[in-house]
Amino acid sequence: MNTFKSSNRIALFALLLCTSISVQAAEFPGYEVAPERRTTGIGKFYMGREISFVMGHQAADWLNRPGRIQEEMPDEVVANMGLAPNHVVADIGAGSGYFSFRIAKLVPQGKVLSVDIQPEMLAIIEQRKAQENVTNIEGVKGEVDNPNLPPNSIDAAIMVDAYHEFDHPFEMIDGINNALRVGGRIFLLEYRGEDASVPIRPLHKMTEAQVVKEMSVFGLEWTDTLDFLPWQHMMIFTKVK
Repeated sequence: MNTFKSSNRIALFALLLCTSISVQAAEFPGYEVAPERRTTGIGKFYMGREISFVMGHQAADWLNRPGRIQEEMPDEVVANMGLAPNHVVADIGAGSGYFSFRIAKLVPQGKVLSVDIQPEMLAIIEQRKAQENVTNIEGVKGEVDNPNLPPNSIDAAIMVDAYHEFDHPFEMIDGINNALRVGGRIFLLEYRGEDASVPIRPLHKMTEAQVVKEMSVFGLEWTDTLDFLPWQHMMIFTKVK
């Protein structure tokens, strides 16, 4: 897969758009706005996909539900990330830190940057850090169009059931890609949109093909998809240069 320079991204982005909805003024050329939205969507489309609503901090308890262990196998997920002890990992859309604290154990000489746009979620993480005496997690207040990560600063980024909710997916992946060191990887977990039996609303699922299409805008190499999870894809993309 070729790597595209920033100056070529807009042209490629426009070519990949393939929906029949008329293009209207939006934050970035190519975003599309529909006159009507679905119940769980925001009425804004990106590369043919309607963006879903964001889960608020009021649902933090649901993020930590006991059944999530069986449904999403978080310990197996982080074990399959192949992290080194000194890696710096960005947990994008970290929520209450469900994955951040698991990853932190695997990078004792490194750190986890827990990125979230909701200060209430970051406050939950800080409270748990104090309770458990965890020192290698840093909360990062992100924005809807910027993860606020320094360039060339991370070895990996993980997004779990979060990417489909990004209001500004192009800008967010651009920021994450810039923050990745060469050879760094993005781990993107989404409920399988190809599988109607997965009991999740359609806009909260993504197909592998859609994810690969969206990541290809940035020249990220689709390295692998791990399908050991009951309901999700674990897709891996590498920054090759």
